[in-house]
Amino acid sequence: MPIIRRADAADLQLVAAIQSVSPEAARWPVADYLMYEFTVATCGGTVAGFLVWRRVAEDEYEILNLAVAPEFRRQGIARALLMPLLRLGGGQIFLEVRESNRAAQLFYKSLGFQEVSTRVRYYEGPVESAIVMKFHSC
Repeated sequence: MPIIRRADAADLQLVAAIQSVSPEAARWPVADYLMYEFTVATCGGTVAGFLVWRRVAEDEYEILNLAVAPEFRRQGIARALLMPLLRLGGGQIFLEVRESNRAAQLFYKSLGFQEVSTRVRYYEGPVESAIVMKFHSC
């Protein structure tokens, strides 16, 4: 079972490494993550994945990035990272996912997210549309 904790500057190098081997993830300057809600999952003392999100309104949140190192995928790391956010209750959570990233879309749907729109040519490197998804908790 992963340990979920708040990330800090000491985690940035490992987070950058995970982001660099995750072409489906958003490409943000990792130092910017320190301005947001930023958590990491650790397994055996190493950073296995990360989640970055922000509150955009009283009852609305946005997931900015979520990635898990390839060797830790399909072990419940992403779910463990997301559950504290999903349990906040009483709000909506939005995210964008690459149109080609069917695995992520299915994962988010399994958690209760629904597709709400498409943002054409949203991503760069490569240029690709984004599927906007929303989770609503009561």
